[in-house]
Amino acid sequence: MRLPEYRVKARNTPENSENQIHDDVVARRYGFRGGLVPGMIVYAYLTHPLVAAFGAAWLERGTAAVRFVEPVLDGEEVTVTGAVVGHDARRVTATLVASTAAAGECATLTATVPAGSPVPVNLALYPAAPVPAERPAATRAHLDGLAALGTPVATYDDARAGEYLEKVGDALGLYRGARGFVHPGFFLDQANRALDRNVTLGLWIHVGSAVRHLGGARVGETLATRGRVRSLFEKKGREFVELDLVIVAGDRRRPVAHVQHTAIYHLPPPA
Repeated sequence: MRLPEYRVKARNTPENSENQIHDDVVARRYGFRGGLVPGMIVYAYLTHPLVAAFGAAWLERGTAAVRFVEPVLDGEEVTVTGAVVGHDARRVTATLVASTAAAGECATLTATVPAGSPVPVNLALYPAAPVPAERPAATRAHLDGLAALGTPVATYDDARAGEYLEKVGDALGLYRGARGFVHPGFFLDQANRALDRNVTLGLWIHVGSAVRHLGGARVGETLATRGRVRSLFEKKGREFVELDLVIVAGDRRRPVAHVQHTAIYHLPPPA
């Protein structure tokens, strides 16, 4: 079964102006065609056909594994195509691709809608911690020594919802109104904050995430992102960090998403 095709004009709306990888001049110096549209924006585009097809079921208990393979640039038309590739008593599985005319395949996503309730996380393994008043440099030694990441907090009220939905250009009705869902792209926005609110970064690139929804969050709730560094590794001179995060909502600290978030936090200097 094909999912509904989705076309959208990409917007380079970097959520953190410190990251100059979104600047055309700097990005070209590092071999890219231009400033990169943030990965969490591209992920938001990829989720549109999923939510159009599966609605609240995916937002409340679905999973997604996204990988970014080529940059999307500001103003480019992004085409998202997808299909259901598996369906049994346990889950529905779908794959999606985001493409542009200039780069071809830019991002891939594999999603599931499980039949049963999501496996809960042990919140005791994810203690809250204060965000540092002065962020140290993002070195391997510092990241490796962190027992817990500082916990960024954001209130997803009507104003924040409207701002975010305008940023990603998503008109689906499930995200609007008093009981509207928090957009799934916002979870990855907050996963980015779990990195850049804890350390000072130079150029950095979000390269992929694995997400499990644990019940859904709603407009009006406050989200806190707890986590730790899961792993650190190097490939071709690029330094990677993988974060293990749980996003909790409301005063009762209800887990709403479990995110494995991977980024390049150090790029070698351009040739």
